Amino acid sequence: MGDSTIQTIEIDATPAECFSVAADIPSYTEWATGVKAVEVLESAPDGRVQRARFTVDGMVKEISYVLVYSYDEPSEMTWFAEPGDDIAEMAGSYRFELSDNDKTEVIYALRAVPSFGIPGFLRRQAEKQVVGTALRGLRKRVEQLAAN
Repeated sequence: MGDSTIQTIEIDATPAECFSVAADIPSYTEWATGVKAVEVLESAPDGRVQRARFTVDGMVKEISYVLVYSYDEPSEMTWFAEPGDDIAEMAGSYRFELSDNDKTEVIYALRAVPSFGIPGFLRRQAEKQVVGTALRGLRKRVEQLAAN
C-alpha cells in the first residue's frame, strides 16, 4: 500500500483472538475512538461484514464513508472505501502475526485521501493519529475480553 501509514503493536493474545475483535465491525463504536456510528450494509452468509457505513469524528467535521471488507482469517483483514463526499480514497489492513514470545504483533496500514482540501502533512499526521489510536483501542479491547 504505497504512501501509507504503518504502525505495529504487540497484544498478549492469539492472532485468532485479535482477528475476532477487529472483524467485529458493529462493536467499533464501543472501543474505536472517534467512531460515532456503524451501519452494516451487507454481510456474507458466514455473518462477516462485507460493507459498512461509518460516521467518525474528523476533528474538523463529521466524516461519513462506506468500507468494503475482505478477510483471510485469522491472519489478515483488508478494506477500501467507496469514493464519497468525504473520502476520495482509503485503503487499510490489519495483519496478525504470532511473535516469538507467543503474543500477536498487529500491523496496521492505512492510506486515506479526503475529498476536501487538506495539506499533505496534515493528512499524514491525521493518519498517524488514527492508526495509533486504533491499535491502542484494539489492544485494550482484546485484553479486556481475554480477562473475562
